[in-house]
Amino acid sequence: MEPPEYDSWILPGAPDQVARARRLVTGALGRAHPLHDDSVLLTSELVTNAVVHSQSGDGGTFTLTVLVTDARVRICVKDGGSDAPPCACRTSQMAGSGRGLPILEALSHRWGFTRESGVNTVWFELVLVTVPAGWAQTEKV
Repeated sequence: MEPPEYDSWILPGAPDQVARARRLVTGALGRAHPLHDDSVLLTSELVTNAVVHSQSGDGGTFTLTVLVTDARVRICVKDGGSDAPPCACRTSQMAGSGRGLPILEALSHRWGFTRESGVNTVWFELVLVTVPAGWAQTEKV
């Protein structure tokens, strides 16, 4: 088992940093990594939430952390603090926002958050699942 690779950045809480966070995750994983696309999508959702719903977006910062092992990717976003904890609430189909954490819930292996003095750290894990050779082969009739 390889030791985990770990990267962390403190970024300004500005909307343009969502794209930067996606690029940083791409750099940490590489485009060929089998969990790349889901990692980038979910990072985008968490960073957007930090910028829109916390003090990070009011001139503050947020911290993006990426941990990669042989079997999983764990990404954390620590924001600048908010009045309320993250909520994976369901929204109407016509709502213009509110889908980030439900998407996180649907795609990640597991996720969660910690909240200390109003500061939220939201994280997710994606697990690399391999199937045995021949698993997808069909029986000959």
